[in-house]
Amino acid sequence: MVIKEAKFLMSNTRVEQCPAPDKPEYAFIGRSNVGKSSLINMLTEQKGLAKTSAQPGKTQLINHFLINDTWYLVDLPGYGYAKVSKGSRQDWRRMINYYFQKRENLACVFVLIDSRHEPLKQDLEFIENLGEQGVPFVLVFTKADKQSSVKTDSTIAAYKRTLRQTWDELPRIFVTSSEKRLGRDELLNFIDEVNMQVQQQ
Repeated sequence: MVIKEAKFLMSNTRVEQCPAPDKPEYAFIGRSNVGKSSLINMLTEQKGLAKTSAQPGKTQLINHFLINDTWYLVDLPGYGYAKVSKGSRQDWRRMINYYFQKRENLACVFVLIDSRHEPLKQDLEFIENLGEQGVPFVLVFTKADKQSSVKTDSTIAAYKRTLRQTWDELPRIFVTSSEKRLGRDELLNFIDEVNMQVQQQ
């Protein structure tokens, strides 16, 4: 896939105010500071499309971007930021779960995981939650350039072992590096595949 145009559409906290559900939608989410904005900017080849920040928890809204006038890319608020109040975390959980349940054109959720860390409770709980809701998703391991490929492979193997305890079928897995542009073609080709499947339905 060649991305010819990527433009910001809107930010909000209400699913009802999202763009009309007339195009396939791909949502990106992960723990705070997982490198989500950098990955989105790398995929779209626009440095400032998604706002990056040294301060975790920057994204607090559902941010919609229109890609090639044919599909939506959605930047969702990160989870697991310690300095957010318990009430804010509950609000976030309600907003995100409502989005997953009500957004009928949601084609896939990209769950971003920092490849430098062994399986974390917050990531595993979030993955389980998606499974319980029947939301289609893939796992995207980020920051692979920050360590050896052996360490990245070890992290992925640990996640697979943990997930096999409760999952019959494992989700598709991608390895990325925003700095090295690793995984860009694989992710965009996957989106292309799903878009074609949606068109055929």
